[in-house]
Amino acid sequence: MQRPATTPLSDTAQATGITVTNLTKTFNTDSGLVTAVDNVSLHVPEGSFFTIVGPSGCGKTTILRMLAGLETPTSGTINVSTGSDKPVTNSMVFQGDSLFPWMNVWDNAAYGLKMRNAAKATIREQVGHYLNKTGLTKFAKAYPHQLSGGMRQRVSIARAFANDPDVFYMDEPFSALDEQNKTILQEELLRTWEESRKTVVFITHSVDEAVILGDEVMIMTARPGRVKKVIEVPFERPRSVLELRRQPEYGEIVYDIWASLKDEVVGAAL
Repeated sequence: MQRPATTPLSDTAQATGITVTNLTKTFNTDSGLVTAVDNVSLHVPEGSFFTIVGPSGCGKTTILRMLAGLETPTSGTINVSTGSDKPVTNSMVFQGDSLFPWMNVWDNAAYGLKMRNAAKATIREQVGHYLNKTGLTKFAKAYPHQLSGGMRQRVSIARAFANDPDVFYMDEPFSALDEQNKTILQEELLRTWEESRKTVVFITHSVDEAVILGDEVMIMTARPGRVKKVIEVPFERPRSVLELRRQPEYGEIVYDIWASLKDEVVGAAL
């Protein structure tokens, strides 16, 4: 099911989740001002898994960095609300594993909690739980250089979930993995997320991955990045990656998204 590319602010202003209104980002380059993101409006309901696809250079990561507070918008507004008076917290998972090479798996996974001065009992419970969920318990004393790429990315995911944020921002975390490891990590991410149902904004180049993981898929235009359309993913949860791929409806929605995206990818390459 497709909904309008932009959601009217009047419908979402009081809603919990992430509300973005008329977001624009320009960069000053040697060739002059470049607009990376142009007048983007969207709403991510609290507790949903929202995926974004688009051609290279369309501003996907720029949007994510603005949502996470790592970049300042040129114009427009971002409102993140959980319906509580407490400050909203977030964790970001990058394309690379971004682990500290001098720390073992346990200490890497515990880093965010330690920075927040969490109680030792909380750290033991949270880190132990998510290392178990990601199959890393027996590697707790190992160092990043002793792990495969897939295992290092598991540590990054365990660290993000152990920190118990309100919102997760994920920037193509599985892009460097082979197809087998990617499928395994997608399954593990879905299983881990199902437990907490925290809000997730997930960037990917893969239409397949966007459909497998997402409740909604936002398709972006070639630069300057705008919202072309938002497509609702109709599949129930919990999901199995392999079982989902067997469904005829899965192939249809992947085809529809790719058909909408193809012109943008071709345009970006010209």
